[in-house]
Formats: sequence, structure tokens, C-alpha cells
Amino acid sequence: MKFAASREVQPKAITHPTEAKLYLKAVLARVRQAKSTVSSCDRPTRAWPNAQPCRWAAMPMPVRRRMRRELKRLKTYLGRVYRDIAGKVAGDEVFSRRFAPLLGLTERLLVQERTSKNKLYNLHAPEVVYIAKGEAHRPYEFGSKVALAVTNREGFVFASKALEGYSYDGHTLSATADQVITMTGIEPDCIYVDQGYRGHYYAKSDRVFITRQRRGLTPTIKRELRRRSAIEPMIGHMKANGRLGRNHLLGVTGDATNALLVAAGHNLRLILTWLRFIVVWIIAALMGSSAHSDTSADPWNPIAA
Repeated sequence: MKFAASREVQPKAITHPTEAKLYLKAVLARVRQAKSTVSSCDRPTRAWPNAQPCRWAAMPMPVRRRMRRELKRLKTYLGRVYRDIAGKVAGDEVFSRRFAPLLGLTERLLVQERTSKNKLYNLHAPEVVYIAKGEAHRPYEFGSKVALAVTNREGFVFASKALEGYSYDGHTLSATADQVITMTGIEPDCIYVDQGYRGHYYAKSDRVFITRQRRGLTPTIKRELRRRSAIEPMIGHMKANGRLGRNHLLGVTGDATNALLVAAGHNLRLILTWLRFIVVWIIAALMGSSAHSDTSADPWNPIAA
């Protein structure tokens, strides 16, 4: 079988991340959990009324110096809440396990800088990564990357794998081919990819053909390599008609599940389209045969005479 491989960003259903928004939500989450569990934790309660108006002061505005000052004040409130809760739950094993996820995210949020790697962009979805698109209308997206493999002629999806973290496109080709072999039991004869897959680590590199490649191409391979671009509108259909455009499932498992369900839905839509064509063709054939039989049975019909 011959496949066309590509990758696409699966955006997460989150708001646009900003530092002020993350600090404010972190303070809210910590105060809410501290009120329900640690009754003696009064400092976060006192800090919250002062932190609330900082949300509006930290919004982008012409006075950049004031914005930075209010943002720093909000970060100070978050650090104060973090240190107070961490100190009060340190001696209790039950509370330590309960507060560990939130405290870990807060510490990660406090230490990250503008140029830090592996930054935190959302509290309820810490697995979200920043992926640059390079497009004018959408320079970047926040979510996970999905590797896809589609049959070069029919357009059925046989591999849809969500990838964690930042991954180079060429390094995902082996995982995509392994999923194709798992689903079909057949090793791909040819894999057609774009130039983003240069430098791939696929074992059988003689079966991988990259766009604008000139050497070792037969007329059939040249024709099928031009066909590779047909995967792009299929990805557009999966984003518009499926759920690839916005993932609402939680966690890394939700990313993988959503990618598989999107591929299954795309294949079902293709099958239903083929079934509609077959039904329409059968109905047209039956109507044509019945019209022909009625015409031949009419004695006053000049065509029959």
C-alpha cells in the first residue's frame, strides 16, 4: 500500500495564555483549595481581595511600566500564597499528596521566564505546548501535534497518532509507519511526505519520497508524489467536520483519543459518501430500465413502432 504522511496541530480548548491570567487563576485555585482543606490558612484569604483588581491593571495598555509593576505584584501574591500553603501542609502526609499537583504547577509557573523552555501555558492542561505554524493568519497554536498517514489514492486514514511535547516532523515518521503496520498488517510500499520530513530516521529510507525530490523517481512515483498534496484538504475536512480543530478532551490520553476518533469519523464519512454514490447509481439504473420497458410496450409510441 502507498501512503501520504503529514502532521497537523490539534489545538486544545483553552483560552489564550497570558502571564496575568495564569497568575490570577493560580491564586484562585490555591485559595479555593486552601479554604476547603486547610482551615488555618488565612494569608491567601487576605491576599485575594488585593489580587483581584490586578487582573485589569495587568492587561496590555500604553503605560507599559504600570503594567509590569502590577504584573510583578500579582506574581508576588502568588508566591506568598504558594509559600504559605506549602509550609502549612509540609508536616501532613495526606495534605501533601493532595496539594502536590497544584503546588508543582505553581512552582513551575513561578520559575519560568520569557525565554524558558517547557513553559506552562494552562493549569488544567499542562501538557499543552506552543507550536509555530508560520502562517500569516495563524502564526502559532497551543495544543499537541498529530501525525497522520492517508492512503495515496482513496484517502482513508490508517494512522493518527498524537505526539507529546515538541517533536521534529522527520522523527515522527517511524511511529506513523509502525501504526500503519499495526492497523493493516502490511508494510507500506511507498510513503510520500513533504520537505518537513527531511532528515527522518525511518529504517527503509528507499521507500520514502520527499516533495521536490529529483533522483530515483519513475513516472509512476512522480505522478503519485504530486498526489501527496491531496492530504491537505483532507486535514481541512477533519478540522472543519471533525474535532481536530479543537480538542475538548482532558490530558495526554484525551489528545490520543481525540486523534483516533477524528480519523475514524473521517473514514466513516468517506464510506457513507461511497454508499450514497452506489445507491444513486442503482436507482438511476432501475429508473432507466423501467423507462425503457414502458416505452417498448406502448403500441402508439413511434419509437417502438
